[in-house]
Amino acid sequence: MKDHVLKQKESVVSEITKNIEDSKSMVLVDYRGLNVEELTELRERFRKEDVVYKVYKNTMMNIAFKNLGHDSILEHLNGPNAIAFSMSEETAAARIANDFAKEHENLEIKAGYIDEKFLDMEGVKELASIPSKEVLIGKLLGSLKAPVSNFVYLIDAIAKKKEEGSEEGPAQEAEEVTAE
Repeated sequence: MKDHVLKQKESVVSEITKNIEDSKSMVLVDYRGLNVEELTELRERFRKEDVVYKVYKNTMMNIAFKNLGHDSILEHLNGPNAIAFSMSEETAAARIANDFAKEHENLEIKAGYIDEKFLDMEGVKELASIPSKEVLIGKLLGSLKAPVSNFVYLIDAIAKKKEEGSEEGPAQEAEEVTAE
């Protein structure tokens, strides 16, 4: 094999390895049957959420996964495959792939990884059901805000009640107390 071809292959394996190591999670999909417009839409969805979507030769992915000890995914490296690497949000690749597969039956989720753990197709779908960090943070802030809002509302109600009571005047309040 010529040196420049070997160097190109080593470069591709190195790129795959780096993406695997740098990603928060990844999803392997079979994109067979998607047309150019659908693939473009899928790539745009991934790009918007900092997901790197790549098509590599199975032999190159096989070498990278073997080198990292991710042997569980090797049996899924057959047919046309693409891999989506979530670079900043753990659930992004799984969520986007799962949503897209619901809309386009030709996209097949095959497997994935998160935190060095292999996920089968059902595991990827389960990961996809977990809300994003932004949604979880929003829910947390909402639940933290609720008691504070209720407290402010209560204080405001007490202040209004006292304000209404003071309009009657202190003499009227005294008469009410002595009449009892």
